[in-house]
Amino acid sequence: MLQRVKRIKAKPTEGAFAIIASKYNPRYVEGMLQAAVAELHRAALVKPYIVRVPGAFEIPAVASKLLRSKPPYAALICLGVILRGQTTHAQQIADAVTASLAQLQVQHAIPVIHEVLLLENEAQAVVRCLDKSHNRGAEAAQTALEMARIMKTL
Repeated sequence: MLQRVKRIKAKPTEGAFAIIASKYNPRYVEGMLQAAVAELHRAALVKPYIVRVPGAFEIPAVASKLLRSKPPYAALICLGVILRGQTTHAQQIADAVTASLAQLQVQHAIPVIHEVLLLENEAQAVVRCLDKSHNRGAEAAQTALEMARIMKTL
């Protein structure tokens, strides 16, 4: 069930954040990217480092490189939109990206927020990427902020 993004009171968080965003399906990814940046800005953070990649499949390679940065990032936010087509290609890409991002997160013990969406159609993309009430970019930024705070306490 699609839930509204809850507006939380942003607490300042230490550390740098990076966003890796796909260039594929630009209208939708840009909507999530703008929402994520706005949410991080609300938390009084400096501007996140943004890397644009050709498609969702390229996100894990850049995430792997960024996770080795010194000093380390507090969290990475990965944004992409995959629209299901008539073949299994979209599912294969989504599965590969999900497995890679999960492995990187555990391996490096740095939060990797996965908002690479596999969607059935453009109507779903409009709601999840362009609608302010349900924007998954804002939700991803909130998760990144919360996870950064949690990781700092461990």
